[in-house]
Amino acid sequence: MATNTRREGWTDVEAVLLGNKEALGSERLSDAEERVERIRQTSGWFLAPLFTIVFLFLPLGIDPTQHQLAAILIGVIVLWITEPVPIPVAGLIGVCAVVFFGVVPAREAVAPFGSTTIFTFIGAFILAQAMMLHGVARRIAFWMLGLPGVGKSTMRVLLAFGTVTCVLSAFVSNTATVAMLLPTAIGIVAVIARLLQERGLVEPGFDPTKLKVATAFMLMLAYSASVGGLLTPVGSPPNLIGRGLIEEATGRHINFGQWFAIAFPICTVMFFALALILTLINKPEVRKLEGVEEFLAEQKAALGPMSRAERNTVIAFGVTVVGWLLPSILGIFFGDEHPVASVISGRLNEGVVAVAGAALLFMLPVDWKQRRFTMTWDEAAKIDWGTIILFGSGIIFGALLDSTGLAETIGTAAATTFGVTSPAALTIFAVLLAILISETTSNTAAAAVTVPIIIPLAVAMGVDPLVPALAATFGASFGFMLPVSTPQNAIVYGSGVVPITRMIRSGISFDIIGAILIILCLPVVARMVGLG
Repeated sequence: MATNTRREGWTDVEAVLLGNKEALGSERLSDAEERVERIRQTSGWFLAPLFTIVFLFLPLGIDPTQHQLAAILIGVIVLWITEPVPIPVAGLIGVCAVVFFGVVPAREAVAPFGSTTIFTFIGAFILAQAMMLHGVARRIAFWMLGLPGVGKSTMRVLLAFGTVTCVLSAFVSNTATVAMLLPTAIGIVAVIARLLQERGLVEPGFDPTKLKVATAFMLMLAYSASVGGLLTPVGSPPNLIGRGLIEEATGRHINFGQWFAIAFPICTVMFFALALILTLINKPEVRKLEGVEEFLAEQKAALGPMSRAERNTVIAFGVTVVGWLLPSILGIFFGDEHPVASVISGRLNEGVVAVAGAALLFMLPVDWKQRRFTMTWDEAAKIDWGTIILFGSGIIFGALLDSTGLAETIGTAAATTFGVTSPAALTIFAVLLAILISETTSNTAAAAVTVPIIIPLAVAMGVDPLVPALAATFGASFGFMLPVSTPQNAIVYGSGVVPITRMIRSGISFDIIGAILIILCLPVVARMVGLG
């Protein structure tokens, strides 16, 4: 192989694709996009206070407390969209303003932060951190990609790679999953590029970053992470934010099994749509492959046998998943009203199960003599605390919207203004609004902005808000079109093998397909699992 790459006119594909190893897993935007980002962020310093002050002086004729809360909320939404300060900090600024303006006392304002979903966040994030730290996620990836027959064709490898990404992103951060798997994707593309060169299917001196198959792999990596993140309540921050706001507003709990049952058919159809459309838009230059199986075998062998830390992580993760799923399984076999199912469901709260599973990481020893355990607090403390804070502030505003009556006021006005007069129309509006916002800002911010708008709309119309709010939550994760839509999009765009035009062409298709799937499937599946 080394001799081949030195032939005159041949491209050293590894040097081209892997030359900038430090950039792998990092977000990179063009100069023009960075200028737009700076303008967006700078505008927030002026627009947020301006919108708040102007709204305070508008003669709306509503209750003064509602008026003040609405003005603060508008300022926070502007901060979330423009991001002059980190998104979690914007939420905290809003909570402070609520107390400073005297909307409610401090004790009442911060009380919703004690939601058990906060514990679900913390436990799930610590478990995911352990999976990344000890290489469990990477081992799972190479095991699935190394299954017999997978490496025989481009389509099989693409589907397997997308499946790996979906499965991992259901439990690990979408961004972390993409960052972890990006070097593997680049390595597979390098093998394919060498194969094309050896077969004489490319011109001498070709640029491997221009290969359509490379674009297909990169976009499959980014998009399947977004799709897989929908599979579980802990798959991505928008899921936890949306579910928490729904439970706060309706008092109805969506358990782990119910969420998975709702998301699975939508994600499955979306996944195969990804594979089909990506290969149509970016038609691979070769179908049958040689060398990919060997590459994956080498990568898998380099991992060596499972370490004690890996085994402990798998045990802790397995205990947690069993705890999450057991209430649903018992409910299916015995019925929700059965004494055993009722007791187990009441005691295996998802938040408590999550932190219990995470606690095992600090109790399962790696070396008992030296008192070294699977995880240290310094390692665990590196989880995304910002998302936890953002969720807390979001659920605070959700509770305030309800307690002050602003939710009903907004809903009544919005229903009249937008002509949303039926549950189906509201679901369509929720999905389109969430996708539109997620294309211009983070999917986390999209969920935090959209769901609190949809819930009062539903309440004002006398409609159960669960399905429209879930539709908004799902739609918030379906920002496929631009590098700035999600961190995973930005990461693969930064690899240098994804032209912006192909990302836009592919992304528009998936935005449309995703919206249609959510609108058509979500109400049906929700009814089937007893939530509709």
